[in-house]
Amino acid sequence: MEFTVGGRLEVRITQADVGKRVSVRRRCEDAAEGAGFTDTVGVLTSWDSGVLRITPKNGQGVHIAESTLVAGKVVPPAPARRPGPAATFAELTRVTARAWQPVESEALGDWLLRAAGGFTRRANSVLPLGDPGMPVADALAHARRWYAERGLPAYVQTGTGTADSQEALCATLEENGWRREVSAEVRIGALAPLGDKDSDVSRVLLDRTADARWLERYHRAGADSAPMLRVLSQGPSVWFATVPGDDPAGAPAAIGRCVVDGRWAGFGAIEVNPDYRRRGLATTVMTALARRALEEGASAAWLQVEEDNAGAIAMYDRMGFVTHHRYHHFRSA
Repeated sequence: MEFTVGGRLEVRITQADVGKRVSVRRRCEDAAEGAGFTDTVGVLTSWDSGVLRITPKNGQGVHIAESTLVAGKVVPPAPARRPGPAATFAELTRVTARAWQPVESEALGDWLLRAAGGFTRRANSVLPLGDPGMPVADALAHARRWYAERGLPAYVQTGTGTADSQEALCATLEENGWRREVSAEVRIGALAPLGDKDSDVSRVLLDRTADARWLERYHRAGADSAPMLRVLSQGPSVWFATVPGDDPAGAPAAIGRCVVDGRWAGFGAIEVNPDYRRRGLATTVMTALARRALEEGASAAWLQVEEDNAGAIAMYDRMGFVTHHRYHHFRSA
């Protein structure tokens, strides 16, 4: 990370750069004079009373005392696009939302309040894709009331790490007492290479519904299945994949879900019975679903993976998926 001009460190950012992506170097306040520096890259979301707030791609704001700055500069709004299908933040966010639809929803300007009886944060959170039609603080208060009426905690889903994402909203949420609870990556890749993999897809059964056997393998299945089934079954073109185990009457060896939406195919619920792991079944399931999506005209793939799921991330790396952006769920205090 280069901050120097003519061999000198320089702070080349000002309060006028609020809203831009910046890179700064600061002294660690507890370090000895002349030792200990930390670099931060993210969106400069505020600069007030001698304190900068920078929101990096993890969505959690960093407060930096102006007096500790030793260097800083504006950097491009997003890293150069890595290989993969082109997509804007807004397009991909809408595609992912259509693949995981709530049981009920309410529009608040350009925000969408979503609920599904508490089944997953994605289906029980505010999706803010524009102006709520009122001050943000008022919109957040409305969201708190809306979820309280349903006996649910209030969440807001945000995205960071790409052009036109929502670092500023993350900072606003923190200022209003909301706290980030979980983060995940949205990854994209070309669909054809996945469909071309050498896998024995003849073992994979495809269906339009999640039957009892599929649900027996699904780790989120529980007693109150109605909201779960509504969320799982809704979407533009939904497919469920099942690989039977050695005992045809027993639980499946592996399952998966895919939603085809125009050029996009979204993969989820890729689960393998622990007794059948390391046999390539996750790849087999995704290959079968990819081939069906290709038949329906899709060309690009996406999926979501939590940032602490190292095993899944390594597998998706090998498949050629790259991170497009990160999303976060902020919960009201």
